[in-house]
Amino acid sequence: MKRLASFLLSCCFILPGFGQARTDALLTNLFTTNKAPIFQEVIRHPETYRLQVIYTQINRDKANRPSFTNYYFHVDSTEYFNPASTVKLPLALLSLEKLNRLNKPNVTKFTSMQFDSAYSKQTKEWTDNTAQTGYPSIAHFIKKAFLVSENDPYSRMYEFVGQSEINRSLHAKGYLDTRITHRFVRMNADENRHTNPVRFIEADGKLIYAQPAAFNQDPFDFRRVAKLGNGYYVKDSLIHQPFDFTERNKFPLEAFQQILQSVMFPTSVPAKQRFKLTKDDYQFLYQYLSQYPSETNYPKYDAKQYYDSYVKFFFMDSLHHQMPEGIRVFNKVGWAYGFLTDASYIVDFRNKVEYMLTATVYVNSDGILNDDKYDFDTIGHPFLYQLGQTIYQYELKRKRPYTPDLQTFRIPYEKRMNDTRPPVKDVDN
Repeated sequence: MKRLASFLLSCCFILPGFGQARTDALLTNLFTTNKAPIFQEVIRHPETYRLQVIYTQINRDKANRPSFTNYYFHVDSTEYFNPASTVKLPLALLSLEKLNRLNKPNVTKFTSMQFDSAYSKQTKEWTDNTAQTGYPSIAHFIKKAFLVSENDPYSRMYEFVGQSEINRSLHAKGYLDTRITHRFVRMNADENRHTNPVRFIEADGKLIYAQPAAFNQDPFDFRRVAKLGNGYYVKDSLIHQPFDFTERNKFPLEAFQQILQSVMFPTSVPAKQRFKLTKDDYQFLYQYLSQYPSETNYPKYDAKQYYDSYVKFFFMDSLHHQMPEGIRVFNKVGWAYGFLTDASYIVDFRNKVEYMLTATVYVNSDGILNDDKYDFDTIGHPFLYQLGQTIYQYELKRKRPYTPDLQTFRIPYEKRMNDTRPPVKDVDN
């Protein structure tokens, strides 16, 4: 493929001192084996596409205990990428952790909850007709955030946990370069520091627990400037200067990979990096990180629009939307501003294969942001599919000291009921 020369002009990044991108020979050599033109175009120009890849090899010992080896390609934690919906993963974990810390027997992830408004731009949410109960709940938010990456659940979990607690908790766990500053609705910095009053209720509407509105007084460190592109739109006006991400959410790729690993293999990370979750929490997360929209009854998503590989970027073949038989992907993705990002734990039960793959790529050849003209379909998704296939085919051939026992990750998934409810379409994600 001819190199997109104009793309270079779009990659303006302002930073007081660059980090050193890390690349391992194993991936450099492995990537030469895939001759697909789109794949090689991106691999040969990682700076242009702001590409970062982490491949995590998993080996088991005789007792089935896993060990992890990370291999990197152009990974640099100081290079900004917009995390988009990937931040829904830590917000889900922090929401479950907060429920456990409240330690109120009648307040669980399944308990009905309602949101009031108490500050500028805040909105109420008292009901949810996509839930079986008719009410929002943390469990239902997590389903919607994972299954098709809906945006409202993220904002509501942000409001439940609170801006201060989100960042303090992630930093305490060692994710010091992670920053969560905003909901996924249009609000200014002050409005995002204020979070809504929340209440948990019984089925008859009786109050169980009320959480007051909150305000975050903690400062953020915005000394590292992050600007990207050569222009952006505000409504119908084109602004001829880079888009400023300095005060936006930040979630480095290594932190993303480590948080997913901490969910799938809690004992593999230091105790302070783990989230305080119950056994039932883990099973719930495993189910909805890997379950397909077509298998889910609440919400009842349109299975044609939200096909099985819809949020499985490493297996999203443009010609076939079905996942390969015997494979389940436990993952979270994000896409916005020309960035596509995915962190996945992949299990092939038929061939006894497991590994992790995490990557981000930027595909915006015109250098203009907020114009909804990104190269997701022509470059981004085809590249990530080829990346996924490259690692998967390598894993199929790789010799392991011991065959893994993967029974922990065999999930009793739902089966879609045949009912007359209209399917959910065109969600905001």
